[in-house]
Amino acid sequence: MSEQTPQDPWLSPAEASQYLGVTTRTLRIYVANGDLSAHRVKGSRLIRIRQSELDSMLVPVPTVGGDAA
Repeated sequence: MSEQTPQDPWLSPAEASQYLGVTTRTLRIYVANGDLSAHRVKGSRLIRIRQSELDSMLVPVPTVGGDAA
């Protein structure tokens, strides 16, 4: 039986903060401010965040001067 990997994995706050390179406190501020969606596992205190939500927070840094060619 082969193991399948999900296309859009759920991450814990610790994994999500490491993915973005921020502290878990900063991540929780993003959630509290509504900048990032998080989901609580029903009947527990566990919080999970979709990796695609984290990817949507990343924006390109503009460059000066346009094309290099």
